Amino acid sequence: MDAKIGRFFDAVGAFFSGGENIPWCDRDVIDGCEREVAEATTQEHEKEGIMRLSWALVHSRNQDDVLRGIGMLQASLVGATTSPLQVREKLYLLGVGHYRNGDYPRSRQFLDHCLEVVGFIHDISFINNGVEHNALLNCL
Repeated sequence: MDAKIGRFFDAVGAFFSGGENIPWCDRDVIDGCEREVAEATTQEHEKEGIMRLSWALVHSRNQDDVLRGIGMLQASLVGATTSPLQVREKLYLLGVGHYRNGDYPRSRQFLDHCLEVVGFIHDISFINNGVEHNALLNCL
């Protein structure tokens, strides 16, 4: 569990350190995730498949896929009773989706909220450096 939390914060830090270190996802992976959700035999497997599909969609190069992933993640947060770790993961993926969509202020908003949910406030000015950098570039 501690290793997962460490990887999460490393990913958030790398995400906003200025370089684009976010992986891309191909259509084949998305298709596989969609099959996994369709073939799920239990509700738990379906939920896990939907999370993997959401991850794949927000990491896609296709804008429609990214928007679909954002929609799925937002819908999964409404009225859901999930653990803080699951909420944090969804907020992080929403941040990634909005970042890929070019909506840097919204991305930052989700990632700030993500850090609040976790209860661990790392130097936000450092973490959000990438968002601020891209937002400034868009204004020029």
